[in-house]
Amino acid sequence: MTLTELRYIVAVARERHFGRAAEACFVSQPTLSVAVKKLEDELDVKLFERGSGEIGVTPLGEEIVRQAQAVLEQAHAIKEIAKRGKDPLAGALRLGVIYTIGPYLLPDLVRNTIEHVPQMPLILQENFTVKLLEMLRAGELDCAILAEPFVDGGLAVAPLYDEPFMVAVPRAHPLAERRSISAEELKRETMLLLGAGHCFRDHVLEVCPEFARFSSDAEGIRKSFEGSSLETIKYMVAAGMGVTVVPQLSVPKEPQAHLVYIPFEVPVPTRRVVLAWRRSFTRYEAIAALRNAIYACPLEGVTRLTSV
Repeated sequence: MTLTELRYIVAVARERHFGRAAEACFVSQPTLSVAVKKLEDELDVKLFERGSGEIGVTPLGEEIVRQAQAVLEQAHAIKEIAKRGKDPLAGALRLGVIYTIGPYLLPDLVRNTIEHVPQMPLILQENFTVKLLEMLRAGELDCAILAEPFVDGGLAVAPLYDEPFMVAVPRAHPLAERRSISAEELKRETMLLLGAGHCFRDHVLEVCPEFARFSSDAEGIRKSFEGSSLETIKYMVAAGMGVTVVPQLSVPKEPQAHLVYIPFEVPVPTRRVVLAWRRSFTRYEAIAALRNAIYACPLEGVTRLTSV
């Protein structure tokens, strides 16, 4: 039994597919399949139910995969402890970021880390909250920048900032001249939403719950459209297809020709952005350095939160 084999079965259990698991482990599918079969033979147990569709994990396989995750995390911790003896900040930090934060925070964050902690390069992963949490718990990420709420599962969480929401409308829209807009007024508009899986979509539907019914039936296509990213949705708004809600940091610093961003009336809807990591992660100084690099970013229009 090797750590590599354990890493393979964790990947298969997560991806529920041998091909995707092989891609995630940067090996060929035959290599991964042979290694998994070898481990099953050694343990004399069946870890996975192989069918025509997704791969299933047997009940005993679930237990073994959980233990494999723990072993991999402990093995990684040994390496990190050895590094800390030389330089606590030495070595890459594997950071996950959700899609609606990455494009607006990462340019400044990467620049700050290069300037202040060049010995700690960031290995970045953008994904949905659910996927990042899976990778975090599996030890494939060291930490992640997420928006609450989410099921922390025993993770350590430090608040970073509270970010208000803004309304984006076409410049020719009747609301474009308003100083502020209420959530109630948006009920009469065509709302553009992010697709399923984005936590910011859920945040918007909390502000405008009446649009939830439009995201799953044909009639709603007349009142609600979906986009794959905030930037795609902004183009749709600029084209006059409707209005949308965006986080403050996604608002450009310079005025745009075809878009206007308007604040909400009080109470202003916000989201809390946090940094999460496994409690067993040993590079405390790296977490502190990352938080300092985040606080060194402009973060215009948000409320910084420095308490743990």
